[in-house]
Amino acid sequence: MHEYSIVQSLMELIEGQVRTHGGGSVKRVSVKIGVLSGVEPHLFQIAFDTFKEGTICDGAQLEMVIQPIVAECLECGGRSSFEENQIFFQCQRCGGVQLELLDGEEMVLMELEIEGQSEGEGNS
Repeated sequence: MHEYSIVQSLMELIEGQVRTHGGGSVKRVSVKIGVLSGVEPHLFQIAFDTFKEGTICDGAQLEMVIQPIVAECLECGGRSSFEENQIFFQCQRCGGVQLELLDGEEMVLMELEIEGQSEGEGNS
């Protein structure tokens, strides 16, 4: 389960951000998880709950935004969104199949709430 190693890296990133902003405890962690990222949200939640105990994230709530696949058509320039379980990707505007993926492949730390402060930024 690679979610454990991802959460370990996320915790290191969070600790660095908290130190940069003067310390404190984390109240909320918001991450965007692309459906093609390979991260299973349910397992990610379990890993987060396991690793947060005894850390600056001990009482933190995890907010996950599941990002569908977003692609741009190289034929007409239209943007389309797709769910993970689709087998065939086709432009929803012109029917073209030459698509460039724009979103849905990564996991991003979007926001931290630190003792009433809101700090965005960071990747994992």
